[in-house]
Amino acid sequence: MQDSQEYLNKKAYFEKIITLYGRNVVIEVLQDDTIDIHKLHLSTSNKTDGAVNTILSLAKKRAVEIVYHDKNALSRISKNAKQDQGVAIDIISNSYQNANEIKNLKSFRLIALDGIQNPQNLGMIIRSCAAGNVDGIILPKKNSAKISPLVIKASAGTLFKLPIYFCNTLDEVLKELDETKIYLLSSHAKNNVYDLAPCGKSIFVLGNESDGVSPEVQILCNDSLKIPMNRGVESLNVAVTASIIAFMK
Repeated sequence: MQDSQEYLNKKAYFEKIITLYGRNVVIEVLQDDTIDIHKLHLSTSNKTDGAVNTILSLAKKRAVEIVYHDKNALSRISKNAKQDQGVAIDIISNSYQNANEIKNLKSFRLIALDGIQNPQNLGMIIRSCAAGNVDGIILPKKNSAKISPLVIKASAGTLFKLPIYFCNTLDEVLKELDETKIYLLSSHAKNNVYDLAPCGKSIFVLGNESDGVSPEVQILCNDSLKIPMNRGVESLNVAVTASIIAFMK
């Protein structure tokens, strides 16, 4: 029983780890004392230049564990060989949580993202939701943009201010949530988003601009809503749509 609990605790710990890469990003992370760090990864092929020296100095100051890898192994860790610049860092994000935790919330307003693959859009969505009246974002691991330096830059430092609930696919999470109103945002919907009555548990599903929300997710939605627009404009960027939902009362 104790071994089982230790395994669950260890699994929960590693689920909160996000790997970032790039020398400037790693320096910024190491300089931010509010960010917990698991490990720093460096390639053995790195030259000891100014940036690498700065990284080593900051890591030593914070007593961060440093692990050295060959170039190929480092690329497997960063998952971005072209842009990692031979460095990657594992951070522990307490705001990055398993979507199973949603079941424990008594009330919530969440935005669920289905097929959002553009890092800039994801970052801007996170920023708007952090500033608005949203309790978190559901972000599937499959067919979605990953948390990356581009997302962090677009979020303007708000990434860790809002819960992000991860899952494998969005439909598997929505199936498990009882007594929850699930709304599909669609320009073809009949109902107006501004006429919506407040609900204790609500999720607003946003799809990408090309394909919209996937059929698997559509069938799980209770209703579809539109944002009324003027002058023949058909649709909005998904990040703009998220902003409107985030600031609804």
